[in-house]
Amino acid sequence: MVDTMREGWTELDGWTETEQAIAKEAFERAYGRAVERLVATVRDRTAALNSAESVWQLHDYLSIERHTMEGRFDFRLDGILFVFASLVKDELLTIKELTGLDAEKLAKIGAMSRF
Repeated sequence: MVDTMREGWTELDGWTETEQAIAKEAFERAYGRAVERLVATVRDRTAALNSAESVWQLHDYLSIERHTMEGRFDFRLDGILFVFASLVKDELLTIKELTGLDAEKLAKIGAMSRF
């Protein structure tokens, strides 16, 4: 999906080229971490499979996770600060990894990540 994300990236108006590079790198890093978490969870859940019902529950879980990740990892200007705040809140990114963004953007991301 990272390759598709790259194709779907849009230029961020009002963001410098450096800020966009930092944002894209952080976005990709968070995506990788989210995938690692998902894989670990799926491994745990598959170890507990013992019935058709547990298989369908795993299927439902994966469907929800796919929908969530595809919606969350959409690199567009609309809501990008909210996305970064969400990623920080969920410990998929740190504010430090966004160093180089405008101080106002970092402050907004930090404030929103606390809610």
